[in-house]
Amino acid sequence: MRTLVCCVEEASAKEMLIHVFAKIGLSEGRYQFIIFEGKQDLDKKLVTRLKAWRDPNAVFLVLRDQDSADCRDVKQSLVSLCENTRKTFIVRIACHELESFYLGDLAAVEKGLGLAKLSRQQNQKKFSNPDRLSNASQLLKDLTNGKYQKILGSQAISQHLDLGNNKSHSFNVLVKGILQILDHPEG
Repeated sequence: MRTLVCCVEEASAKEMLIHVFAKIGLSEGRYQFIIFEGKQDLDKKLVTRLKAWRDPNAVFLVLRDQDSADCRDVKQSLVSLCENTRKTFIVRIACHELESFYLGDLAAVEKGLGLAKLSRQQNQKKFSNPDRLSNASQLLKDLTNGKYQKILGSQAISQHLDLGNNKSHSFNVLVKGILQILDHPEG
C-alpha cells in the first residue's frame, strides 16, 4: 500500500491537507508529513529529506506557496529538485498563498469561523479567481475581522471545504493531483 508523504512549508498546510484527505477517504495511516520552517527551508532541505526516505512505497506531494515569485518558476525549480531524488512525486503550488484556497470557498470560511453572510460575497469579482489575489492572507484576516489565524483557521475552515466547488484553480489542481498520484503512483 502506498503512503503519501506531504512536504509542506508550514503547519497550516498540514492542517488543511488532513481535512482534504478525510474528505477523499484517505485514512490516517496512509499519509505522513514533513513540515519545513518556511519556503527557504523547504527549498534548501527538500532533496536531502526525500533521498533519506527509505519507505519504497512512499509517494511525495510537495506543496508550497507561490508568494510573489512566478508560479511556473517556483514549480519548475521544485520539480528539478525532486527529479534528482528518483522518487515518485507531484509538486503543487498555492497561488499566491494557502489562504487563496479559503477565499475560493467563503461558505467554508463562514461555517468554520462562525460568521454570518460571508458566503454572499463569493460572487464578487475579486473572489471569482482568488489565485490572482497577492494579499490573500491579509484579505482573509480583514474579511473575518481578525478571526482568521493561520493554524487554528486552517483547522476550522478546511473541514468545511467543498472539494467539488472551490473558486481557487490551484486548490482544484491540488485535489486532482492527490487523487491521481494515489490512483496511479507510478507516474
